[in-house]
Amino acid sequence: MTTKYAARRKTRLKLVPQRKNLLRAARWFGIVLLALWLGAALTLVGLRWADPPTTVVHVQRRVQAWIHQTPYESHYRFVPLSQISPELQHAVIAAEDGRFYLHHGFDWHEIKIAAEEDKEGVRTRGASTLTQQLVKNLFFGTGRSVLRKVAEASLVPVAELVLGKQRILELYLNVVEWGPGVYGAEAACRYYYRGSARSIGRQQAARLAAILPAPRRRRPERMNSYSTVILRRMQQMGW
Repeated sequence: MTTKYAARRKTRLKLVPQRKNLLRAARWFGIVLLALWLGAALTLVGLRWADPPTTVVHVQRRVQAWIHQTPYESHYRFVPLSQISPELQHAVIAAEDGRFYLHHGFDWHEIKIAAEEDKEGVRTRGASTLTQQLVKNLFFGTGRSVLRKVAEASLVPVAELVLGKQRILELYLNVVEWGPGVYGAEAACRYYYRGSARSIGRQQAARLAAILPAPRRRRPERMNSYSTVILRRMQQMGW
């Protein structure tokens, strides 16, 4: 018994430093995560007044092009919301987040529908709001993970609180990816239609909104069916 007791005690003594190291590592990991979250939250506060020079998605695409040794040219010009056609604003809301002005960052109605469709294996649409998509574009890129979703969800209320709906819409329309190297409404309008975001028409706006779910694969001129759906939604919403 004495020998067994001594062996167990020796094993416990060996485990103590290992546990301390794990606790120390976990504590530092938590501190780093908190610091990153605070940095992102403070950035959102700053974005109430300042326009972002870039986003994580922009950087991600540039790095991907460098890794794969493919040509890359970035088109990005930030313009005030007043210089973006109401038709394009309405088309994007109708296409991506029809309840944008009714929710506080999360559309629980759409989340419920998406969850039910997942159970039935017939998922037809996403449930991310413009606020969620903005936070993802700014800080997280296009990757998917549980940790990213948790961090994104924790920042969405901050964005809604400090930015407000109009600034969220302005930021989203200016940073969202609209094609290979094409970011924002002004760049998209000039790239696809050789015009400004201020002068874009209703039909063109619907076609641009239609490519947002897959901007690197879709082209506005091919969006006949979905742009018609978007135009119908706009009309139903009083636009």
